[in-house]
Amino acid sequence: MVTVAQPTPTLSPRFPAVRHLGPNWYACVMGTDAMATAGTALPWHPPGLRTLCTAFWALSLLLLTALLTARSLHWRHHRDRARAHLADPAAAPFYGCLAMALTATAGATLTVGKDWTGTTASVALGAALFTAGTVTALAAAVTVPYLMAVRHRVDPATATPVWLLPLVAPMVSAAVGPLLVPHLPPGLPARTLLLGCLTLFGASLLAVLAVLRLIVGRLLTGDPLPLALTPTLFLVLGPLGQSTTATAAIADAARGTAPGATALRGFAVLYGMPVMGFALLWLCLATAHVVRARRAGMGFSMTWWAFTFPVGTCVTGAAALARHTGLAAYDVLALALYAALAAAWAVAAAHTARGVVSGALLRGPGRAPVERRPVTARTR
Repeated sequence: MVTVAQPTPTLSPRFPAVRHLGPNWYACVMGTDAMATAGTALPWHPPGLRTLCTAFWALSLLLLTALLTARSLHWRHHRDRARAHLADPAAAPFYGCLAMALTATAGATLTVGKDWTGTTASVALGAALFTAGTVTALAAAVTVPYLMAVRHRVDPATATPVWLLPLVAPMVSAAVGPLLVPHLPPGLPARTLLLGCLTLFGASLLAVLAVLRLIVGRLLTGDPLPLALTPTLFLVLGPLGQSTTATAAIADAARGTAPGATALRGFAVLYGMPVMGFALLWLCLATAHVVRARRAGMGFSMTWWAFTFPVGTCVTGAAALARHTGLAAYDVLALALYAALAAAWAVAAAHTARGVVSGALLRGPGRAPVERRPVTARTR
């Protein structure tokens, strides 16, 4: 009697819903945090705005917890996909979003979270998130460019604003860190944190300027970005608005804490005004590209979250300049940008929720259709 070996059944992977969950999903947390922190920075505070901003903070904290859990399951049960993300030059830079999600939630916790949790709990949670986010930001700012240089071997002609994500992450820490200075003992601890934030500001700014040159060069001399990547042009606003916010926050925290507080306040204005001008110029350019892409058939993708957090940093930057200069024009600018931020968040959140419920956003990328080349007949 001959025994035929039965084939071993293939086990389906556990938690298939998180198999294709990439680090770009942390942009949802960043955009929601922007609604909270930018709302509190506005010069106009109608009744209920503070409560609404606190609700956005609670939602961002819930989203962060859910994504950290889902990404942990992703690394545990789908490690092949996780490693593939690190090996992909288009996906690896999004690890900067993890750092910025942690730090942005820390900023929202210190700003509005204390309304519901109390000062002691908000400072403890904010300090923990800030520390984790800063460590992750420094790791991403070093590891991702190293992988791009050694493993990915990218071409300058393929430069996209996504390359800025790991480099701008330390700038978010530089803007959030000063919020912890008043809660530290005066003297060396507070001065150390403040000067550390100034160091993070410089490190991120110089790295961003080096890569921004490649992005502008590709945009002006190369082909337009693919339709799905066109919204990432708004990512350039992130380091512009966040650096303006950081200089103002450092100057505010330096009063009575560190020497040179007056010089830092002057630097915040002299730096922030031209940078905000360039941000407005880039906002118009990016908007024109998005309108063109939309007319060409650009549909929703997770890159639409690039319309939220970078614009939110410009809101806080404009509000800081209004506070330091007394110019009402910056107040109007902050209000207009926040209205655009709220509209962008509503659209991105609605499409994301619909995609999660239907499962369309959780499925893996499909096979790209093969484009047939036109055949030309040679005639005599």
